[in-house]
Amino acid sequence: MKEPLDDELWSAIGDPTRRRMLDLLLAGGEETATRLSEQLPVTRQAVAKHLGVLDRVGLVHVRPAGREMRYRIDDAQFARAVAQLAAVGATWDARLRRIKQLAEAIETEKQK
Repeated sequence: MKEPLDDELWSAIGDPTRRRMLDLLLAGGEETATRLSEQLPVTRQAVAKHLGVLDRVGLVHVRPAGREMRYRIDDAQFARAVAQLAAVGATWDARLRRIKQLAEAIETEKQK
C-alpha cells in the first residue's frame, strides 16, 4: 500500500449507520440531518452526531442553508477511502493466492 491506513477514517466508516448515511449522500448529493433522519431508523439527534463524526474525518462538508445545515460528500476524502479499501483488497487477494499455492503444493506432495 502506498499510504498507511487512516484508523480514524475507517473507524468512522465502520459504523453501519454512517455507511448508510454515506450511501444516501452519494445518491442524493446534499441532504440535511432532518432529511437523513427520515430515511434512517435513528433520531435526528443521532444523525447529527454521526454527521459530526463524518465531518471530523473529512468525509462530509457542511454548509449553512437558512436554519439548517446541508451535508455533502467530500469527493477527495471519499476517493482516498476507496483507494485504501482497494489496496487492502489487493493485499488480501495476494495473501489468499499465496495460501492457495501453499495448499496446492502440500496436496501435490501428499499425492506422491
